[in-house]
Amino acid sequence: MSVLTRNNVNLGGAGNRAMMFAHGFGCDQHMWRHVAPAFEPDFRTIMFDHVGAGGSDLSAYDQRKYGTLAGYADDVIEIGEALGLNQAIFVGHSVSAMIGVLASLKAPDLFESLVMVGPSPRYIDDEGYIGGFAVDQIEEMLDFLADNHLGWSAQMAPVIMGNADRPELGDELTNSFCRTDPDIAKHFARVTFMSDNRADLSQVKARTLILQCSEDIIAPPEVGEYVRDRIAGSELVVLKATGHCPNLSAPEEVVAAIKAFV
Repeated sequence: MSVLTRNNVNLGGAGNRAMMFAHGFGCDQHMWRHVAPAFEPDFRTIMFDHVGAGGSDLSAYDQRKYGTLAGYADDVIEIGEALGLNQAIFVGHSVSAMIGVLASLKAPDLFESLVMVGPSPRYIDDEGYIGGFAVDQIEEMLDFLADNHLGWSAQMAPVIMGNADRPELGDELTNSFCRTDPDIAKHFARVTFMSDNRADLSQVKARTLILQCSEDIIAPPEVGEYVRDRIAGSELVVLKATGHCPNLSAPEEVVAAIKAFV
């Protein structure tokens, strides 16, 4: 099976430059439907599903390979190589922001720019570091997910989305979480929320834009500032948008910020 089939890669747009969009945990490429089309007149757009999500080949899911974010980064590199990408732009939401960091470090010619939407290099608080969660909070959340995938999805998705005045957004994220295979969701959640990529940030050479929502329970403002302070020359833009998914809740603001950067 080709990598393009495995990861359900879909191409659009035109132009000499390429822009790859990567979704976060519990989501799929559909989450970029309000953002990617805005770049199609000027960019070759690439959307895909991480293995285990959306229309990807679930039979390709290997717990050992995807036991760290590096396995997902390897897939991003494989997609880029299959498409002949060079000096492209990588737009990663949530955990995919760090997946993009890892891919850019392993294949430095692949991406000339990184756009991180709601990134976090570590979700768990540490000495001198605010990640947003205590370790017991993360363990409790992961245990809840393992015990009751649908219940976890129904409770957590609206909280992650925020924007309580627009319940349809929370409903969409809930449905997306519920569509994910429970065993894969449980594994990917642990890999995501137990990850620590802080040491990788100082090695990033690609131009970097960090989009931070003004209120985000998953990636609080201190995290965006931390990422900015450790990636030389990076730019932090604090959006008016709230919640963790501005690609759904405030796509126009996300598009405007990316266009000003690229």
